[in-house]
Formats: sequence, C-alpha cells, structure tokens
Amino acid sequence: MRLTSYTDYTLRTLIYLGMNRDRLVTIQDIADNHLISKNHLMKVVYQLGTVDIVETIRGRNGGLRLKKDPSEINIGEIVRWTETDFHMAECFDRENNRCVLSPSCKLQGVLVAATRSFLNVLDAVTLDELLVLEKPGKKKLMPSPVRIYPSLKAKAKVDAV
Repeated sequence: MRLTSYTDYTLRTLIYLGMNRDRLVTIQDIADNHLISKNHLMKVVYQLGTVDIVETIRGRNGGLRLKKDPSEINIGEIVRWTETDFHMAECFDRENNRCVLSPSCKLQGVLVAATRSFLNVLDAVTLDELLVLEKPGKKKLMPSPVRIYPSLKAKAKVDAV
C-alpha cells in the first residue's frame, strides 16, 4: 500500500497545524518546513477548508489553523477522503480487469482483507495521537522497521540466519 502525495501532504499539513495551534500558520510555513510545493499545498488547504477541518483567515495577518480539535480528526477518515481508490491489483477494477486468473484467484480476497486491516489501524488513530511525540515515563512509540524482501528466497535466507 502506498499513499498518494496528496494524502501525504494532507497529513503533513494537519500535523504541522496541530503542532502549531498557538499561532496562525501560512501555507509558505508548511511548504518551507516540509520542502513541498506551495502550489500543491494550496490545493490541500483549500480542500481541508471545504470540509471544515481547517479555518483559513484572509488578509495581511491571515493564515491557517485547525477548525476542529485534533482528537476529532480521524486519520482513517482523512486517508479515505484523500485517496482516489484502494485498487491493490488490476482485478479490483472490474472495467479494466484483464487478468485471466480472476475467476478462480483467491489473491483478491487476501488483498481486500489486507486493505481492510490497513484502514482499521488508521481508523484507530486521531490527529491528537500523532502530535504526542514523547511523554515522560512512557515508552516512545516508534514503528518497527519494515523489511522488504525482493523474493521469498531472500526472506528464507534472512530467517535461516
């Protein structure tokens, strides 16, 4: 599963706004901080404004801020809203599916379950939880590295060690 740049920029924008709730933020601030095109961010911010997640204030001293509390912004909803589709393979697209295995293939069911699991994890997270970098006395939440194996043989070699 790979998120589009649009989703990535949307999540980065929300995190930046959540971490800077004490002030108005400009699109240029976000663009400079994340080395993202200001033009791309303008589209992201416009869309976030249309769904009442971000408030935009015009004028010389204007800027952006979250319109909702970070605890009310569900990451799974954001990803579903920003992603155009979750077609993991050709067989997910009934109109353009030319795979000869589709009538009897069980891979599609496995991929549907994997996508559902992916989204279920995101559904359990709010923006507020992403803003907590480290709390005293709590273990820092860092994801385990994901190993990418070019083949099952390579994985078997690593597992054998």
